[in-house]
Amino acid sequence: MTQNPFVGTWRLLSYEVRRADGEVRYPWGQDPVGFLMYSEEGYVSVAMMSANRPRFSAKDIKRGTTEEKVAAVDTYISYCGRYEVQGDTVIHHVEVCLFPNWIGNDQKRTFKFDGDRLLLSTEPIAVGEMQWTGHLIWERI
Repeated sequence: MTQNPFVGTWRLLSYEVRRADGEVRYPWGQDPVGFLMYSEEGYVSVAMMSANRPRFSAKDIKRGTTEEKVAAVDTYISYCGRYEVQGDTVIHHVEVCLFPNWIGNDQKRTFKFDGDRLLLSTEPIAVGEMQWTGHLIWERI
């Protein structure tokens, strides 16, 4: 029986987006925080954010100002569901997500293992007129 190399918990080391012309950006700075968990039963859970996110002035999650809520959403993503591997692609079937538009859709990532690291790349994403690809480096915990 072959062990599934995805199974386990991974810590985010790097998240950058790249354009075809070579421009690189760090949407959440150069020190993002996140965890990625794959289970033997075929489930995936992802939570990622910018480090040092601003806190709400109120201690109640429901009493944040509109600006505080926008900043919180702009610096965080989380989703979970089932996953499957097809060739060099891992497909996350999103069932629960902060961003409602991803629910019921697939997030496809090409992957490569490098020792205790997992490199994931997104499909091209349109942002205005430009196409970007996301590149994430995870380290097994």
